[in-house]
Amino acid sequence: MDTTPEARSRELEERIAVDPGAFRILTGDRPTGPLHLGHYFGTLANRVRLQRAGVELFVLVADYQVLTDRDVADHLSEYVEGLVADYLAAGIDPAQATIFRHSSVPALNQLMLPFLSLVSIAELSRNPTVKDEIATSRQAAVSGLMFTYPVHQAADILFCKANLVPVGRDQLPHQEITRTVARRFNERYGPVFPVPDALLSSAPLLLGTDGRKMSKSRGNAVALSATEDETARLIRRAVTDADRTIAYAPETRPEVSGLVLLAALCQDRDPHAVAAEIGDGGSAALKKVVTDSVNEFLRPIRARRAELAADRAYLRQVLAEGDERANAIADRTLAEVREAMAS
Repeated sequence: MDTTPEARSRELEERIAVDPGAFRILTGDRPTGPLHLGHYFGTLANRVRLQRAGVELFVLVADYQVLTDRDVADHLSEYVEGLVADYLAAGIDPAQATIFRHSSVPALNQLMLPFLSLVSIAELSRNPTVKDEIATSRQAAVSGLMFTYPVHQAADILFCKANLVPVGRDQLPHQEITRTVARRFNERYGPVFPVPDALLSSAPLLLGTDGRKMSKSRGNAVALSATEDETARLIRRAVTDADRTIAYAPETRPEVSGLVLLAALCQDRDPHAVAAEIGDGGSAALKKVVTDSVNEFLRPIRARRAELAADRAYLRQVLAEGDERANAIADRTLAEVREAMAS
């Protein structure tokens, strides 16, 4: 019997197709700048797909977690509203999804204390994702928030009793901490929490224009809010290679293949077919195809986002309504936790 995370995810997808209403998903992002195409194809498109399938969706604007790997939270209000605009422009429907802020749901954060009592320092120290985040931290020293980040994430997931969390493979250790917290709480105090499953994303890794992982902090990503001219300039600077024949070969030609994949995703086509069509056109032809494909794909998203960004009152209303729903759920969950721990 196949018990790998991939096999479990396939099983979960089959169950979602049959009964989407049986699932509640928690996902989210830190408001540290505009979302980009890596976010769109990596997570946003999947969230929209699951929402449209009928899964209940909770989307966290993780403003407290901005401080996980930096000393100050710059431009926070601007980035929070921009993140909500990105969500809505990409297709997340606030009438169906609950979009809320960490800082606006105090009962969620109060769950951290009992949850921290359920895991050991050794378990947190061994977490490979924490190790990686510490290694790449912008902070001079490791903060307690960074070290306990997986437990904070457990509170994010369990406060609303989410039973499904879409993740990449690199996030599985974090997810396992959440499952550990849920199991140990239930064993110690009684059944309060579901033990959430990880739903592995099948999204390919998108490389940025410098050949490294696409990231807003590296300046190698096309933001959903970028103009067509900004997109063209960024792609013109993209790293390629000296071979004039364009091919999709991620192992041997990662930079060229990353650009081909980006065009293919925007066109909803096979990357080998896109590469074959460009043929011997070289990097200039490749970059033109990528630029045209990205700008065509993003045109309706950008138009919708511009409308949303111009209506800050509406963005704040979406957050206020989401915060209200999240608070009601968090208050109920915290009351259950207190009752279970007192009995």
